[in-house]
Amino acid sequence: MTYTIDQLKDIAKDVRIDCIKMLTEAGSGHPGGSLSSADLLTALFYTQIHRTKENALSDDRNRFVLSKGHGVPTLYAIFAQLGILTKQDLLTLRKTGSILQGHPDYDRLPEVEASTGSLGQGLSIAQGIAMAGKIDQKDFRVYCMLGDGEMQEGEIWEGLMSAPKYKLDNLCVILDYNKGQIDGSVENVMNIEPLSDKIKAFNWHPITIDGHNYDEILNAYEEARQTKGKPTFIIAHTIKGKGVSFMEGKIEWHGSAPSQEQCDQAIKELSAL
Repeated sequence: MTYTIDQLKDIAKDVRIDCIKMLTEAGSGHPGGSLSSADLLTALFYTQIHRTKENALSDDRNRFVLSKGHGVPTLYAIFAQLGILTKQDLLTLRKTGSILQGHPDYDRLPEVEASTGSLGQGLSIAQGIAMAGKIDQKDFRVYCMLGDGEMQEGEIWEGLMSAPKYKLDNLCVILDYNKGQIDGSVENVMNIEPLSDKIKAFNWHPITIDGHNYDEILNAYEEARQTKGKPTFIIAHTIKGKGVSFMEGKIEWHGSAPSQEQCDQAIKELSAL
């Protein structure tokens, strides 16, 4: 099925609303980075990964590794949209015994592809899967979402150095570049700029986009598919807390759950988009 941009926007709106409800019910979690990634991941799962309940564990499926594991509410919400989870499942987020842990847990929910959350490790996992695909002569693609604070981890740069060596053109990294991490702005904690120049110097194919502009997102995903001989790195500039006025661009919403009153206001704003 082909989705229009308006349809994708509507799905992403529902994903954001579900994220707010989940985090409010849980009383803890990370709304800022969950909301900033909603457009990128909605477009990815509906136009590139083509995930369904039936193919969620197929050997030939396209893979996705959420390296910034604290942003997993967005992934869970998309799974609910796709019928892999139910809306009731979402309300068990972070509760004892739930399959929906605060960070992806492969043992409880294999559809998340990998247990992540110790920042810096997801790219290595994704690269290993991409290498296995090449060795087995499979056609699947591997996508990995990183956080911008996570770019300060040394293991990320080891992956950035080694993936081009193996010409992993089946690997695409998406950076949710929302400019904030738990300790403050990325620029002040440890500036990662000039990022595109660095990525290019490591022999990746860099693409810089507005991570909330669907034309740019979809064009970037297609460009990544067409790029041969090297992996692609999409630098997606986003807004932390996107869609909720009192959260947008606010570092304090990196890891604080909304109250019920704030939840109601957030849902009202998101519903009006």
